[in-house]
Amino acid sequence: MNVGFIGLGLMGRPMALHLEKAGHTLHLWARRPESLAPFKDVNAKTHATPAEVAKHADVVVTMVADAPDVEAVCLGENGLASSGKKGLIIVDMSTIAPDAARRIGDRLEALGIDFVDAPVSGGEVGAINAALTIMAGGKAEAFETVKPLFEKMGKSATLIGDRGAGQVAKACNQILTGVGVLAVAEAFNFAAKSGVDPAKVREALLGGFAYSKILENHGQRMLDRNFKPGFKAWMHQKDLRIVMEEAHRLGLMLPSSAATAQVFNAMVGSGLGENDSIAALKLLEKMSTPE
Repeated sequence: MNVGFIGLGLMGRPMALHLEKAGHTLHLWARRPESLAPFKDVNAKTHATPAEVAKHADVVVTMVADAPDVEAVCLGENGLASSGKKGLIIVDMSTIAPDAARRIGDRLEALGIDFVDAPVSGGEVGAINAALTIMAGGKAEAFETVKPLFEKMGKSATLIGDRGAGQVAKACNQILTGVGVLAVAEAFNFAAKSGVDPAKVREALLGGFAYSKILENHGQRMLDRNFKPGFKAWMHQKDLRIVMEEAHRLGLMLPSSAATAQVFNAMVGSGLGENDSIAALKLLEKMSTPE
């Protein structure tokens, strides 16, 4: 299959390479030429615009930062839709607001283009290991067409519902992971400030009802002081902004999400935005240490 891929960053790069290794021909466009360097020796063709990518591809995957980027790539000048290619399937694997996914999908449908929102969970490690969890929204027929691609990039792919439903599921994921990361960081900071070894606390908690993947994986990384970004704090800040904007639109009370969003705001404001989101521990430690 000819597969377009736009968004060759921290996660998009390994995801695209998995598709090439599976035998698909890649058609690429990138704003920065250096993003294309890892693809010079594989079965990939570069193009001058997204529209050119669309002309050569059966399916185009986008993995960009936020809704304005998705809209520009899909519907902007020289965007994917401007190729005029009917029957194209665009799969957006970015994390954007559910309402934005619906709006973009509706505009593309009017032009004869199918749109599947398919955000992912698993971070850079999941992308590298083809172990992402993929949450999709869109037509069942389009989902079944692109599911073989999902199977090369992830360990599971679930059709949640209509367009936008994938983004709702991702927002739920970001609530749970954001609150979870903050809870583990608070527990470890509490233990340390109480004069107790957080590693021993973690060991005990892993055997009880407090067990979670976040305590197991991210907790160990906190103990190792490994704040190298697999998922940057500014990205989690952006995702929780989406959650809170949707909550405001729906009139929902999300107190834990709101508090966690403020912590990520503070992380970005204090210069920790490029750290992994588990650097919430560093912020708590700083706030708990007398000057």
